[in-house]
Amino acid sequence: MLTPQWLDQLRSRVTLSAVVGRSVRLQKAGREHRACCPFHNENSPSFYVNDEKGFYHCFGCGAHGDAIRWMTDHQGLAFMDAVKELAAEAGMDVPTPDPKMARAAEQRDSLHDVMAAAQAWFKASLAGAEGAAARAYLATRGFDAHTVERFGFGYAPEGRQALKEALSQFPEAMLVEAGLRIVVEERDPYDRFRGRLMLPIEDARGRVIAFGGRILTPGKTDAPKYLNSPDTPLFDKGRTLYNLHRAAPAARQSGRIIVVEGYMDVIALAAAGITDAVAPLGTALTEQQIEMLWRHVETPVLCFDGDAAGQRAAMRAITRALPMLRPAHSLRIVRLPEGLDPDDLIKARGAGALQDLLGQAATLVDVLWEAERDAVPLRTPEDKAGLKARLMAHVETIQNPDIASLYRRELQDRYSAFAFPKRENTWQPRGGGFQPNRNGQKGGKWNGKPTPAPSSPESISRLNSRHAPGARRDGLSAAVIAGLIRWPSQLPRHAEALARAPGMDPRLAVLIECCGGAEALESAAIATILRNNGTQMPSPVEYADLRFGFLLPDVTEEQAAMELAQAIDLLVERPVLEAALAQATARFEAELSDDAFTEQQRIRKRKLEFDNRLRQMATRHAS
Repeated sequence: MLTPQWLDQLRSRVTLSAVVGRSVRLQKAGREHRACCPFHNENSPSFYVNDEKGFYHCFGCGAHGDAIRWMTDHQGLAFMDAVKELAAEAGMDVPTPDPKMARAAEQRDSLHDVMAAAQAWFKASLAGAEGAAARAYLATRGFDAHTVERFGFGYAPEGRQALKEALSQFPEAMLVEAGLRIVVEERDPYDRFRGRLMLPIEDARGRVIAFGGRILTPGKTDAPKYLNSPDTPLFDKGRTLYNLHRAAPAARQSGRIIVVEGYMDVIALAAAGITDAVAPLGTALTEQQIEMLWRHVETPVLCFDGDAAGQRAAMRAITRALPMLRPAHSLRIVRLPEGLDPDDLIKARGAGALQDLLGQAATLVDVLWEAERDAVPLRTPEDKAGLKARLMAHVETIQNPDIASLYRRELQDRYSAFAFPKRENTWQPRGGGFQPNRNGQKGGKWNGKPTPAPSSPESISRLNSRHAPGARRDGLSAAVIAGLIRWPSQLPRHAEALARAPGMDPRLAVLIECCGGAEALESAAIATILRNNGTQMPSPVEYADLRFGFLLPDVTEEQAAMELAQAIDLLVERPVLEAALAQATARFEAELSDDAFTEQQRIRKRKLEFDNRLRQMATRHAS
């Protein structure tokens, strides 16, 4: 039996453009391929193949599918023949039939029949006399007949045995397994949904797999307002997104998918003409649902309610997404006005107001920073240190090293600007040698004296004595110093992080001492300051084995700033890792325990990963 997991693996191992390209001449178009559609006659190309998302689509005739669908619809193969041919190409063995799995598949097919019959009965009940209250509620929501029909609204009558009697052609056990009936000890089974407005929940193929029900009887405080089907062989709420089978085609046109809190929000948006919305089903957005969204768009937009619960839901989604972030894939978040959900906002201000908010969605890093900054009052140094610890704890969960490095630098910059606002420059070298530039241009200049005066001997001595014992003048430090001298505008940005690094190269201490002003120094001024404090410019020989991009002659300042930030992250992180590894090794040698060994190996693995990151970055531009 072919499981969904096995079929997903098969699709991931096949390059769709290669399969389609055997019989259709494809042209590269950005990140996709295009051609004249092979399913209908046309003169200009409207047929696109997207390898990243694993599907083809024609904007002319609507043809859509994956590699298996291509083999069946275009090549004319039977499903199993298509699977076997693709599996041979991918080097995969087709699983042999399993009698148990075959019986399970037959059982799922039978449950689909049960759910289809239940949906037909719920719809008929809504149209009958007993559905009057449900129809009245739909009218108050402003849903027209087209919306009611499109989303399949129904009604579950009162009565503990009504559904069983209506679906008497199915055994009781099947109704229970489908989640439509409840079995409790010492009581007769009874219908799960009673006196509720019913809404079908469908899978990617549009088949009913579950139901959601909203209570209609006022005053029933002991019953939940919304009730969903339990997990069944057909329905896994953590792996299902409501309305995805409708939103996915709309997303191919709009280039976005909106995630709202509940299915009634989805329907309210659809009624207002916004058709690319989905919703989780009674749970916070899961990792599996985020992956499902990324298959369709790279940056889904979360649009949760403006109350505290909605903001908590957004933060839960962010914390789940952080470990999964990969290049070009993230989330954006819309902040609705406090106390309003999407339906309220549309009714009060119109669909255009919501469209405007969607166009101003905040980035994930923006929301993360603001949420942690505003989480608790920041009155004391301890409070501010707690903010930094929380931010860095989030960064540690990011698995992609490049994204983690960029998040660390971005959040450290914001934290430094918040916790250490710039002050007026009070540093004046003896003799008045260096004067900040006052004409609005970057940098500074020497006032004509042949030699600038050094920083005060007391401050330089203090810095050197603090950092010299463990100082390491290795290639990484030398390269970072050379980079800061070449790009002096970056020095104030990184001074606070470098100042906290143990074992700092004394030359870095001199640079940090000289960057207290709001104006950046010029490269020549920094070189002179180093010489006059008894230190030398880093020589290319010191970092001969490390060819960093920010030292290349033709690099832009934007590129240099990004790579220099990554190198400084490595420089700051290295002594901390080395100290932790030394401590763990000493503990293991003293205890010889399993826990101590496990901890040592964990840190050793992190150190190896660190070394690999340094090696990759340092040799990225090697010729």
